[in-house]
Amino acid sequence: MNAPGRRMPCSRSTRRHSPASRRLTPAVRWAGRLLCWSLAAGVTTAALDLVASPQAAWWPTVWPLPWYLTGLSIPAWAILRAREKAAQDPPGGDTLPGHWDRAA
Repeated sequence: MNAPGRRMPCSRSTRRHSPASRRLTPAVRWAGRLLCWSLAAGVTTAALDLVASPQAAWWPTVWPLPWYLTGLSIPAWAILRAREKAAQDPPGGDTLPGHWDRAA
């Protein structure tokens, strides 16, 4: 067992990241955060609409907005993530552990 907070040797990725994938990483993270937060806001507003039934004149316009944002952020995150994955260099033959070629 390893010390708390330390990584196991096998937990590191053997993939090498190209400069293109490093540029996409922050965009993928922000799109993922936008997706998570808009989904959380959508669930919250839907629950509030169901439980409290707000009577404010602006409420019918505002409560579906997080759902629209979620619908827009899903394809944005998926496209950015696919581009990030495609920009990564495949592992070379010399970086694969030797025991992977043995049968289980």
